[in-house]
Amino acid sequence: MERVRFRPTWYQRLAPLLPGALLVTSLTIAAPLFSPTPAGPDFTFAAAVWLAVPTGLLLSARFGVTLTPTAAVVHNPRRRTIRWADVQGIRVESNMGVRQVVICEADGRLTRLRAPATGLLYQDAAFEEKFRTVGEWWLRHRGPQWTPLPQPWRGR
Repeated sequence: MERVRFRPTWYQRLAPLLPGALLVTSLTIAAPLFSPTPAGPDFTFAAAVWLAVPTGLLLSARFGVTLTPTAAVVHNPRRRTIRWADVQGIRVESNMGVRQVVICEADGRLTRLRAPATGLLYQDAAFEEKFRTVGEWWLRHRGPQWTPLPQPWRGR
């Protein structure tokens, strides 16, 4: 296996865009009710927002992570290459109901991957398997200079 690629599903890419688009549409419809002059709703802005949703889907299609023997290549608005030798841990974090795989780097930087991810609005039945795959790639390719992350201090 030379490479493994995880990308968000179309629904995972669409879900964050829908609340904003629905809010703009609701405000467009409700705006004439509060206007001092009687006029119908102006759907120009709402139409522009709804036209931007497919554009957002197309742009976010390239998000995800590619696992190679030497590095994890994170595809976000800015592409980053994280060498396995610089990775100190792989874990799952939950943020606002969305569980994401997080790469912990030696310098303390945390990189949250957009895929694999699972949440309330978009369940990924294979999330645990994908998380294990990322972890196994790291374990297989991390190199001899790896040292474990220190445990967080816990006061009484």
